Amino acid sequence: MFITQTVPRQREIIEVLLRNGWDYMRRLLTGGKADEPQLPTPAVLKNILVDLGPVYVKLGQLMSTRPDLLSAAYIEELSTLQDEVPPVPWAEIEVLIRKQLKRPLEETFATVNAIAVAAGSIAQTHKATLADGREVALKVQRPGIDITVAQDIALIQGIADLVARTEFGQTYEIKSIAEEFTKALEAELDFTREAGFTDQLRRNLSESRWFDPTQLVVAEIYWDLTTPKLMVMEWLDGVPLLMGDLSSDNNGQDPAEKRKAITTLLFRAFFQQLYIDGFFHADPHPGNLFYLKDGRVALLDCGMVGRLDPRTQQILTEMLLAIVDLDAQRCAQLTLQLAESTQPVIMVQLENDYDRMLRKYYNLSVSQMNFSQIIYELLQVARNNKIRLPSNMGLYAKTLANLEGVARGFNPEVNFIDEIQPLLTDLFRRQLFGDSPVRSLLRTALDLKSLTLQSPRQIELLLDRITSETLQWNISVRGLDGLRRTTDDAANRLSFSILVGSLIMGAAIISSNARTPQLSFLSNVLFAVASLLGLWLIISTLRSGRLR
Repeated sequence: MFITQTVPRQREIIEVLLRNGWDYMRRLLTGGKADEPQLPTPAVLKNILVDLGPVYVKLGQLMSTRPDLLSAAYIEELSTLQDEVPPVPWAEIEVLIRKQLKRPLEETFATVNAIAVAAGSIAQTHKATLADGREVALKVQRPGIDITVAQDIALIQGIADLVARTEFGQTYEIKSIAEEFTKALEAELDFTREAGFTDQLRRNLSESRWFDPTQLVVAEIYWDLTTPKLMVMEWLDGVPLLMGDLSSDNNGQDPAEKRKAITTLLFRAFFQQLYIDGFFHADPHPGNLFYLKDGRVALLDCGMVGRLDPRTQQILTEMLLAIVDLDAQRCAQLTLQLAESTQPVIMVQLENDYDRMLRKYYNLSVSQMNFSQIIYELLQVARNNKIRLPSNMGLYAKTLANLEGVARGFNPEVNFIDEIQPLLTDLFRRQLFGDSPVRSLLRTALDLKSLTLQSPRQIELLLDRITSETLQWNISVRGLDGLRRTTDDAANRLSFSILVGSLIMGAAIISSNARTPQLSFLSNVLFAVASLLGLWLIISTLRSGRLR
């Protein structure tokens, strides 16, 4: 079935490859010696994907989110791919809309504009007015696109299975790219998923301690009218951000100040998505950021989103700090923490590669650095060292690149580090103490109690086993009794030192946030207990005669 359905398409693909001069395919079909294939040049690859049609343009767009797999030249070229195609005639769209609605079209909408305001490979958008007068946007799936997508997906998977057997396919992880693309494209055909993403993003950005949520808009979804093939959402009246005329803003604010405020708003909104919510809009290109007539900023098209778990968020936060410090060693350590594969890595080589990459930024001020470019280069160094990173790292890097690019295009005076420095400070504080310092203190106290009670006993059991059992390589170890007693003493003193430090830190935190007499009293008690324990520890150490 696969062969009979896709033979014409296979022939068309071969013709496109030959027409664009991919030498490997020409040698293969003419009987010449076909060496291991290399990817066509970036420009040729882009032309091939455009000629193959909208589904393959989507594939190119997905590949542009994988700087961990492709070089910067390919990423830059594929990022320019647009899937705009001529709209489907209104007569066909109207038939599909009527099938999706529970009530007649005339009862649901007062008016529907038959001319599409935007058209892509999967869907097109029309403006309409509900019966109650509210203006909405109708995102309608192109009729028959699901059949076309299913055929192309089957063909792509078949090709990927063949190419995956070569060294070329294994190097570029062709099969995993095909599987990821398949899942992304199938999900894109279900508009209820995108509607759900839009709703979640709208909820997440409705509250913030970093920016004013009333200045950022995410369209409201009308769920009673939304189906897998039709999404109805709030109409947002504006223009792409880079085309917005801030001088016509009627609030009297200086355009330069307005640009700076919008830039800060975007950075803070996306940093909240990336490093706090762990759920982010992964395609903030200029066409998805609108400047509304009332001066607010709208975030459109939530079809492509990414997710980051708390551990990854923490690692990436530290990575930003390591980049600011140009710390190659720390970058290497954090990269290995992110890695999915267990393949051995030569740490010294990885550190040297990062050091060579970062060295060219030594003479630049922080304001002159292109952080998204540095992150792309970090991912490519990891790829060169055979380190496999999660696919969401590509979305993360692409999101930062788009954000920084839009910010610089909208406000050339933007300073990346000035925008993120206060956010990084707050992020590290949150990681250390959480949202509730008192709760964090109690949790730390419980952990210290467990450490104090268990560690000496666990060390004693370990030393007992070492002294009583024969090691696998038959080395006889003697004289560990004294070492065991010394280790016990050291463990106890270390536990008390940690406890004293924690009590002092907790007292300081409570004192700085004390608003009631009870909290002030608790702070004083903690300081007193810490002082007594510290004095006892000093006396004990001096008496032991082991201060050296």
